[in-house]
Amino acid sequence: MELLNQLNTQLRALDERSLIRKRRTVDTPCGPRVSVGGRELLAFCSNDYLGLANHPRIVAALQEGAALYGAGSGASHLISGHSRAHAQLEERLAGFVGEHLEAPRALYFCTGYMANLAVLTGLTAGDKNSDIFSESLNHASLIDGARLSRTNVKVYPHADLEALAALLAASTAATKVVVTDSVFSMDGDLAPLPELLALCERHGAWLVVDDAHGFGALGANGHGALEHFKLRSPYLVYMGTLGKAAGVGGAFVAAHEIVIETLIQKARPYIFTTAAAPALAHALLTSLDIIEGPDGVARRAHLRTLVAQLDAGLRLERWRRMASATAIQPIVIGDNAETMRAGAALYEQGLWVGAIRPPTVPAGTARLRVTLSAGHTGAEVAQLITALNALERA
Repeated sequence: MELLNQLNTQLRALDERSLIRKRRTVDTPCGPRVSVGGRELLAFCSNDYLGLANHPRIVAALQEGAALYGAGSGASHLISGHSRAHAQLEERLAGFVGEHLEAPRALYFCTGYMANLAVLTGLTAGDKNSDIFSESLNHASLIDGARLSRTNVKVYPHADLEALAALLAASTAATKVVVTDSVFSMDGDLAPLPELLALCERHGAWLVVDDAHGFGALGANGHGALEHFKLRSPYLVYMGTLGKAAGVGGAFVAAHEIVIETLIQKARPYIFTTAAAPALAHALLTSLDIIEGPDGVARRAHLRTLVAQLDAGLRLERWRRMASATAIQPIVIGDNAETMRAGAALYEQGLWVGAIRPPTVPAGTARLRVTLSAGHTGAEVAQLITALNALERA
């Protein structure tokens, strides 16, 4: 069949460039040690930054939520799918980051991807008198949300405040939206949020912050990048995911109550999606308790210690460790095939590290994406350091 032959040719072309992606089936809960095909691996590839994905209190809360609310919601939020658990979670999340916003309200989504599509399409809704200013290293969900907005999209270079300032000054749009990751998922560095917010306030623009990799992991209380930078502004629109440091699933958008009401009325990814299982929302209430409590404080401190240990222990000559103070610790190799070989060699040693290639990262910057978790021990990180140092010199 010719159509299948066309697809197969495309797949072969990907394989020739070492760009084929493959799934591995995990037989155990998410954690530092997992089982794949009967083999135990030490995993440095999940986004479970605080080690909460299999926390017994959260697991018990999920079971309790299923007993209270059943397995599914049965409808979208605007029909009959908005449960008491969803309402309680949204109220709690609004309070969680509310000190950084004016008249805060929160809206829960099934995934961070859906949340980002909703924000960027909901704030602009195809209005040609709107401009979106998108960071060049933004996550795919932000890129897709900007494209789906059907409005003007201008991309500014990574962390280039001067370039963004020039774009904002030249814009005559009635609605301006600057959108950025807080922690860049493949680089691990932080966006200059205080400076970005100052520009947005000066030019009357919204600042949409995707804090997928900061929520729970940054800030004294785990409230994320806004707490880390001590920001507060009515211009802020904040997105946090709940399947990474929070250990469960879904995402939320928090902003002024008028912004949230606008999303409820206009954002198609919210309106036309079946609500997430209420049991997840119920479990997340316990997750938030842990993040804010003494255990969360201790986990973030331990994570910082592991980051410092990795930084001090790596002795790389050919490869390049990107500067990062977050749980995301990329090691740039460059060549796709060499990156795949390095990932496979680590896997053979029982160490599972993500091998990231284009188009996820720019051509020529393929890398090992090491992610640390508060669930890791110092001894486990030492094992990884030894393996990486030896592999680079092999």
